[in-house]
Amino acid sequence: MLGNLDAGDETERYISVEKAAKEYSVSALCKIFGVSRSGYYAYLKRKGQDRDQMDKALVQKVYDQYNGVYGYRQIQLFLLQEHGVWMNHKKVLRLMQALGIRSRIRRKHRCNYVSSTEGRVAKNLLKRDFKADRANQKWVTDVTQFRVGESWIYLSAVKDLFNNEIVAYHMSQRNDNLLVLQTFENAFNKTKNVTGLIVHSDQGFQYTSYAYHDMLPKVGAQISMSRRGNCYDNASMESFFSHLKTEGLYPYDIRNMDEAQRRIEAYIQFYNQHRPQRKLNKLPPVEFRKQFVA
Repeated sequence: MLGNLDAGDETERYISVEKAAKEYSVSALCKIFGVSRSGYYAYLKRKGQDRDQMDKALVQKVYDQYNGVYGYRQIQLFLLQEHGVWMNHKKVLRLMQALGIRSRIRRKHRCNYVSSTEGRVAKNLLKRDFKADRANQKWVTDVTQFRVGESWIYLSAVKDLFNNEIVAYHMSQRNDNLLVLQTFENAFNKTKNVTGLIVHSDQGFQYTSYAYHDMLPKVGAQISMSRRGNCYDNASMESFFSHLKTEGLYPYDIRNMDEAQRRIEAYIQFYNQHRPQRKLNKLPPVEFRKQFVA
């Protein structure tokens, strides 16, 4: 049944036409419900404009919630995760353009590391294959730095390529071997069985040290290294550091080491547990991993 012709006002009749339009022609439906085709299409236009206004408000809310850091693709994922709204990425872009808002552009990363003086170098086992079939199959690692006043804070981190989760990290005001060794001690305390694991890094001095090359084989892990000066061989880790700085550090006026450390810790927790990733079926790393836990 198409409905009672005498029931409801004009808007309700337009709604009835809209519901039945998938099965019947609009012209025939407009005659049956006693409304004009031009009136019906004007109703659809008004409805679209009202919908756009509501969607604009939602997009603006998500944009403001994350301090204007994210672009349309990431906002699309947050809309789904936090509001249960799936919006086409082209529509999100159109609404952001209409609102006059855009993401902060991430700074381009420069290949920069402190080269080795000891000379222990390993083959590139990873070969830019940043996909893993299971947890603890491939890890990537690196050290980055962030300036705080006249000093620097150094962050060493390890990322699992299975779900892009940061499995361990350590911070220090000294960029030395201990920074990296402590990171892996944290990682191996959390992950007991790493036999066959590939751990990939650049050729920075911490990763060519004798202590590093002695430590990993003892737990059954294999050492892999980028070619000298080629940051693309470790692009996945560089990508995380870029997100960390653009989203978690640069937007804030950080005045001291304690605040810098809190911001870094908070962002890593956010990244692992809350920030959805398109490559992970639109889930955060931890939620993606939980799908595979027996």
